[in-house]
Amino acid sequence: MRKSAGKALSGSVSVRPVGISRLTSKGQATVPAPVRRKLNLRPGDTMVFEEAETGLICLRKAEPLDLEFLSALEKTLSEWNSEKDEQSYRDL
Repeated sequence: MRKSAGKALSGSVSVRPVGISRLTSKGQATVPAPVRRKLNLRPGDTMVFEEAETGLICLRKAEPLDLEFLSALEKTLSEWNSEKDEQSYRDL
């Protein structure tokens, strides 16, 4: 059961707005200062977007383990990155 900001999304989860940002035509947004302070974000930091079962999207600062995992995952996906693969799977 999803309700407006500041109210419960499910039995034990509640949210409140901590900032507002506008998306640019390039898909970029400024992280509001209160959020940067709360997450201890600095220029150049990597952020992780996660989706809860409720559909709520969460933002957090990436930890070294996140970056290690993503780097390892990226290397495994490159084996399917050829023109022949693109042609084979284009119509799926």
